[in-house]
Amino acid sequence: MAEAKEPNPEFTRKVVDAGGKTVNLCFQCGTCTGSCPSGRQTAFRIRKVVRRAQLGFEEDVLPSEDLWLCTTCYTCYERCPRGVEIVDIIMALRNMAVRKGYMAEPHRKVAELISKTGHLVSLRDEDKTLRSKLGLQATPPTVFSDPKALEEVKKIAALCGFDKLVAGGAK
Repeated sequence: MAEAKEPNPEFTRKVVDAGGKTVNLCFQCGTCTGSCPSGRQTAFRIRKVVRRAQLGFEEDVLPSEDLWLCTTCYTCYERCPRGVEIVDIIMALRNMAVRKGYMAEPHRKVAELISKTGHLVSLRDEDKTLRSKLGLQATPPTVFSDPKALEEVKKIAALCGFDKLVAGGAK
């Protein structure tokens, strides 16, 4: 027999305070889940994530891989009959999860790359060659070609603790 869980309204208040201010407006109609492009390709059910946040089931929500399957396309928000800002709720929950040491590995790798290089993707030798063939500078005029700007990005990442937050890896 499954053990009943106690709702934790304090966690729900934290979600609201973290940016998920409309979490309690959701009445579980399922429009978000039925509209979700990620839900068609995965086991992702946004409605379940929101319900668990409403009930304060922190231990179910924050470590959940489902939290990272949302592509933030806003389809759920656009179709929600109650105006629940679902993407804001997801982002608030993700921020809370990261602070607790939970982050999907692909997200962590991208975040780490940003804090180290200032870009979402690295610049490979093949990319430089292709850029040159297209008549572009081999290295784009971004932090890739400006060491001072890259140092500023790294300094910002260090000052706010972002570099350490993403370097530890996911639980």
